[in-house]
Amino acid sequence: MKVLAVEDDPMSLAILRRSLERLGHDVIEARDGEEAWLAWLSEKPRVTVCDWQMPKLDGLKLCKRFRAQQGNDYVYFILLTATGATVSNRRVAAEAGVDDFLTKPIDMSKLWMRLRVAERILKYTTQVHRLEEMMPMCSYCKKIRDDQNYWQQIESYINERTGTEISHSVCPECYQRVVLPELARLKKKALRAPVAKRTR
Repeated sequence: MKVLAVEDDPMSLAILRRSLERLGHDVIEARDGEEAWLAWLSEKPRVTVCDWQMPKLDGLKLCKRFRAQQGNDYVYFILLTATGATVSNRRVAAEAGVDDFLTKPIDMSKLWMRLRVAERILKYTTQVHRLEEMMPMCSYCKKIRDDQNYWQQIESYINERTGTEISHSVCPECYQRVVLPELARLKKKALRAPVAKRTR
């Protein structure tokens, strides 16, 4: 798994990197929040292990930025703290969007456990996203079912969600398969129809 490790202290960063690599993860390093943000934009790792107190952009502000900008791929955010996971710290961190805490110095077994939880949650969020992307469509009339269990024409469904106006046409395949045979049938029917007698 690709993990973004964010630490402003060079020694702590080296320890964090070695710990993550020993657990089998690919590590992207950053020395402050701004560097971490640029690394995330470039690499899009799904897990971040980040120090709380840093220059330029601290851990909480970085997490808030992730939560505000990320698309469909959820980022699991583990915050490192030297002060401990007190009730007030947890509340502040939870409001910023932090998923979990680790207290310094890092305990390998706790780090392993947090990353295992992160893997499971990311797997489930990906599965849920795929399910949400699926649109139930009637096999016969091609209507779409929305979140309120209401069936509507695909054109209006798309228009409501994107503002796109749909114009109707006929593709070359349907023209050959449907339109031409129908025109031939109508022409044949017209030729067989009796001619009406003229009246004076």
